[in-house]
Amino acid sequence: MATVTRTMPCPPQAVLDILADGWTYATWVVGTSRIRDVDLAWPAPGARIAHSFGVWPAVVDDVTICRAWDPRRGIELQARGWPAGEARVRIEVEARDGGCSVRIVEDAVRGPGTLVPRPLRTAALVPRNIETLDRLRRLAQGRAARAGAAG
Repeated sequence: MATVTRTMPCPPQAVLDILADGWTYATWVVGTSRIRDVDLAWPAPGARIAHSFGVWPAVVDDVTICRAWDPRRGIELQARGWPAGEARVRIEVEARDGGCSVRIVEDAVRGPGTLVPRPLRTAALVPRNIETLDRLRRLAQGRAARAGAAG
């Protein structure tokens, strides 16, 4: 499993708000090129984000399904990306001195991606998830700054 942790200088709620807004998914998930639809129930377990990945014109349509949502702690996703397969992704948010710690844990669970040896999968996923958490941090900091300016 690939695990990346980042400290973010924003309240945990700013991160959780981004995770709860399925329309932001393509902004922070590396490789996602567009959102086609988000279930109204998002982020309830079983709700889906219809997304595409790749670079036009070679984009592939698939979905990500919410497996678990704790509005105080984070989210667990089943990210589909066929023909490569599916991954289980857990994002945990925890309050820390004046900000929060965000951890993402990901691994292939179905399809051809599971045939890649775990050390190679991890080597590919860690840099991607470092960038994913950096994008999430930027969005959350912006959201927190706007909330502070409005309050």
